[in-house]
Amino acid sequence: MAQGVRTMSEIVLFKNIQKNGPELFPAGAAAIPACGYDDYVKNGGYQGARKALKMAPLEVQQVVKDSGLRGRGGAGFPTGMKWSFVPMDFKGQKYLICNCDEMEPGTFKDRALVYGDPHQLIESMIIAAYAMQMTQGFIFIRCEYRKGARILEQAAAEALNHGWLGKNIQSSGFDFHLDVHLSAGRYICGEETALLNSLEGKRANPRSKPPFPQVYGFLGSPTIVNNVETLCNLPHILARGAQWHKSLGLNGNAGTKIMGASGRVKNPGLWELPLGTPMREVLNEHAGGPSRGKSFKTVIPGGLSTPMMTPDQFDTPLDFDSVAKAGSRLGTACLIAFDEDDCMVAATANIMKFYMRESCGFCTPCREGIPWIYETVKAIAEGKGEEGDLAVLDDMARHIFHTFCAFAPGAQGPLLSAITTFRHEFEFLIQKSQCHTAGGAS
Repeated sequence: MAQGVRTMSEIVLFKNIQKNGPELFPAGAAAIPACGYDDYVKNGGYQGARKALKMAPLEVQQVVKDSGLRGRGGAGFPTGMKWSFVPMDFKGQKYLICNCDEMEPGTFKDRALVYGDPHQLIESMIIAAYAMQMTQGFIFIRCEYRKGARILEQAAAEALNHGWLGKNIQSSGFDFHLDVHLSAGRYICGEETALLNSLEGKRANPRSKPPFPQVYGFLGSPTIVNNVETLCNLPHILARGAQWHKSLGLNGNAGTKIMGASGRVKNPGLWELPLGTPMREVLNEHAGGPSRGKSFKTVIPGGLSTPMMTPDQFDTPLDFDSVAKAGSRLGTACLIAFDEDDCMVAATANIMKFYMRESCGFCTPCREGIPWIYETVKAIAEGKGEEGDLAVLDDMARHIFHTFCAFAPGAQGPLLSAITTFRHEFEFLIQKSQCHTAGGAS
């Protein structure tokens, strides 16, 4: 890799994010510049893939295992281990799918990678496909990212013209074909088996596990689904080595993480930081602190589905294990900040409204329970709460997770943390029929 390329953020887009914050994302994203093929190659692009194609596939897998790379889509499962479940002796078609169905509220990191550096993702998929000997790949991208889909299609055409896609890539004897698939939409498509059903043209309901997609996935064949950010680490790992990647993290963590902040912060944006960077540093140094002159009240640490964390927890390192020990999940590491003027009852109602609308309706606790929760919280926020409402919410919050997939548990996290941590706000509203914060319950 050329000296200028160090990590994922060594592209103009990320420098602009750190400099300009939210101004980078105007309506329609028309002003976001994409890095073309020539610029990407000049900056060291495709060197990781060139190196990988000279190695044995299992050697590439071992490098990824040794790097300590964990999934950046939220689950944090070791990437190399996930790949190892794919049968290498399978004689039929195997599939690699990039999950770019980024519909987690408060999360926009994958969008930045796709819009700003599409060839990095294409190179990443070449490396992953070669490591598992997969000759067909799909980028499953959310329908609202139409400009991103066009950017990827153009980049794929450039890669094909320069011998990086198609048959006999760079005279290596390896074939890889890549298609961009624009999703019809739905939050549930971020769940990998629902994504597979959608890609097959079926209703986007989750599948049972086992069988796992690594053995029985798209069209019944071995399939790997990886997140955009997960994949985009691969060119740098292959070019600079597993130990280099491990050295980038803090406190024994491996690599970097794109961390974001939105909500009540002065400078919403994205920053690529060492995995293990304290939450307080992201909030105060990178995001500029509270935006309205009020103290932070709470933060949702990793997209909407992660339990809330309070100021006494802001020194928690943002890594998978530390945030779990603090009672939440790292998720996407895109923080949503609230300040002292925010009514957490109204915020919780808004969160549950999202989950009510996005449920696929497959499971009764999710289909019936979340609307019930939303209507109850909404009534409290509007001053129409009744004695006994909190008892109902307590019961519902502890039972809606008995479902087929992780959607309902995702809704449970912010709900349970809200009615536990900010119970006094719920109680006050039930008793006084008005929100005690300046922001009100609107």
